[in-house]
Amino acid sequence: MSEYPTVENLRLVLKAPAPWKLKGEGIILIFKFKKEWVEEYAHLPKHLIGKFRGGLGYVMLVDYHESPVGPYHELLIIPGKFRKTKMQAITKIYVDSEASTINGRKNWGIPKETLPFTWTKEKGKDLISIKQGDKEIFSTEITHGGISFPVSTSLLPIRLCQTLDKVKFYTKPYGSGWGKLAKIKKLDINPDFFPDFGGIKPLMAVKVNPFTIHFPEPTYGDEFI
Repeated sequence: MSEYPTVENLRLVLKAPAPWKLKGEGIILIFKFKKEWVEEYAHLPKHLIGKFRGGLGYVMLVDYHESPVGPYHELLIIPGKFRKTKMQAITKIYVDSEASTINGRKNWGIPKETLPFTWTKEKGKDLISIKQGDKEIFSTEITHGGISFPVSTSLLPIRLCQTLDKVKFYTKPYGSGWGKLAKIKKLDINPDFFPDFGGIKPLMAVKVNPFTIHFPEPTYGDEFI
């Protein structure tokens, strides 16, 4: 599992400051998580405990084909909105690129950790696995198909407030793509590593391919809190 960025390991990794433009494909699972579940199981950092304010939650599995640090995979959860401002926060996120981890923390305060992914694509199906050593911590099989429809952050906006090393980062990523309805066929999660949402039915599941997303430069401070 990755460590917090240090001067030493930053020198060894490609530096890629914001803004970023990324292209790829992915799966979005949309939920309405209950407050009790979020407080107990969503891996909240201390500064978000007791501050959940509802809203839609997202689990995203992403295969970035193009990014400023090259291709990589990603798994993340946004449980919903927090604080009086009702901004969202990523509470757990894994990628399989140390360059993405270090730049994601440095640019936007996103608490990325690095673990290896296996992502196999078959016709109408994605099989995804994440491991720590020999231990599988997340695996899923997701099917998708049907008629394509447009997907945009104008319909599902994301306004992030991430706190890392006592600094608040405010970011509003935006993007669009084409989606097809998806369905979870198999799911196995180690709750010590990622929130186990297996017992909660998503409101909607969408496979988006292709998509483009932009992560602009963040703003900082306490002006929104």
